[in-house]
Amino acid sequence: MTVSKIKGINGPVVTADSEGLFVSETVRVGKMRLLGEVIALSGDDATVQVYEETGGLTLGEEVVGEGEPMSITLGPGILDNIFDGVGRPLRDLEAAEGRFIGRGSSVPSLDENKKREYTVTAKVGDRLGEGDVFATVPETPSLLHKCMVPPGVSGVVTEAVPDGEYTVRDVLVKIRAADGSIRELTAAQRWPIRKRRPVRRYLPPTEPLVTGQRVIDSLFPVAKGGTAAIPGGFGTGKTMTQHQLAKWCDADVIIYVGCGERGNEMTGVLTEFSELIDPRTKRPMTERTCLIANTSNMPVAAREASVYTGITLAEYYRDMGYDVAVMADSTSRWAEALREISGRLEEMPAEEGYPAYLPSRLAEFYERAGAAETLGGDRGSVTLIGAVSPQGSDFSEPVTQNTKRFVRCFWALDKSLAWARHYPAINWTDSYSEYRGELDPWFREHVGPRFGEYVSRIAGILASEQSLEQIVKLIGDDVLPDDQKLILLVAGTIRNGFLQQNAYHAVDTFVPLEKQMRMMETILCLYDECAAVIAKAVPVSRIAATGIFDSVSRMKYEIGNDDAAAFDAVKRKIDAAVAAAEA
Repeated sequence: MTVSKIKGINGPVVTADSEGLFVSETVRVGKMRLLGEVIALSGDDATVQVYEETGGLTLGEEVVGEGEPMSITLGPGILDNIFDGVGRPLRDLEAAEGRFIGRGSSVPSLDENKKREYTVTAKVGDRLGEGDVFATVPETPSLLHKCMVPPGVSGVVTEAVPDGEYTVRDVLVKIRAADGSIRELTAAQRWPIRKRRPVRRYLPPTEPLVTGQRVIDSLFPVAKGGTAAIPGGFGTGKTMTQHQLAKWCDADVIIYVGCGERGNEMTGVLTEFSELIDPRTKRPMTERTCLIANTSNMPVAAREASVYTGITLAEYYRDMGYDVAVMADSTSRWAEALREISGRLEEMPAEEGYPAYLPSRLAEFYERAGAAETLGGDRGSVTLIGAVSPQGSDFSEPVTQNTKRFVRCFWALDKSLAWARHYPAINWTDSYSEYRGELDPWFREHVGPRFGEYVSRIAGILASEQSLEQIVKLIGDDVLPDDQKLILLVAGTIRNGFLQQNAYHAVDTFVPLEKQMRMMETILCLYDECAAVIAKAVPVSRIAATGIFDSVSRMKYEIGNDDAAAFDAVKRKIDAAVAAAEA
């Protein structure tokens, strides 16, 4: 343990004697033992980033090094819990100190006294390598927690306790390493939050993260182990979209990082998730969810650490062989924390005052996503979805532009769509997904051989509508030929009946891929039949007068998710309407 003295204080940045300290070391600052981290060494000076309010600190107070990097304890008890940006459990802090958390508070990340029923799978004489599972425990009724040998540890089992109730600190297994030393394995392990957890190898993205949101799954899918960004100005629905993804995506574990968000939004997340029933397990959604809350009124330095805490938890569950989805809301406020700390360090600012290393920090964050073969031989994934909050919806600002460099899926939220109550307000012109080609084989095999064809045709109609809209704005739609008027009508049906989705409707809030394909098939059937009769000189206005376009738009509400036969009835309506217009 190294002890030095405070030499200078500048907000959350403290200067101390450097002797005995190392970069990234966790320290305790002052009489209140505020949590901090050494971020730079220069001569006799050590620069410490303090993760709590520094008011009241004085020169000469002690800075005590703890001898390890900024780390978090991993083990049973993470799920159905809420932590602050540096991994402290907020419920336990409230129980210990009340609603207002005092500075310097320190409670274990995991409940060290709670006993759980463990099944010890390792036997005496077994050889265990890094990442191998030596015990399991039901962390929640929805998820089985696998206790793994930490990276860098291996050996032969010399002792193993019988199955029974133990705490996270009880020794479950002892192994003899190659050098003859004995290592004790518990259910908990420590890991530095800024260090990527190792895997055997990374795998190509070949399976989509199914979200039940039509505009995402069909037009702009993200792969399991992929990266996506949701940029949008204030009120465009970034948080709401991430809530929908967290509720309905087919990930095994959800890590939700509220980075600099307003407190009422995090309260909304807690309230909604506690009331939501997981459609897969029929249990509360919180049983496979962990929240990292660093709200806008919390210390800004801890905001910078919160995203690393979240991604470390995600990698831990990935190593168990689970598919994990991380929702980071928002990376813009994380970047603002970087900018503020950089200013206090008197570093040379780059574009718009952000530090010159902003791109590399964003890259480090997003590159920790991926599908992988774990050290234990399982397949797991971390899918990273980050919200971006560009001021004034200006997508040319540094955070958005640099994020686009490192993500392969870009869901651009449109202010005009949000004002028109079109949600999700994802602009189908500005958005893109680079995973489409890699995921097409999966869609053909599991959804239907023509799924990709339908998506391409739908996207083509929307692109044609955009071109025609420029003409309509100049001279009106009366001068358009009927085949082009049909494109506008069908595009309106696609927008209102397919892309727009009601998160509060029992049927429409989540739509399986099979229904999405049938909806596209029905809309394209409408387009093809109408085009055929228009080619026979039948006015498009006569077809529109039958009300068939509105009828097809309503199928998203009227047809249940498991009622495939109802689409045949809609097609019969289309046949009858077209026949009536042709008569």
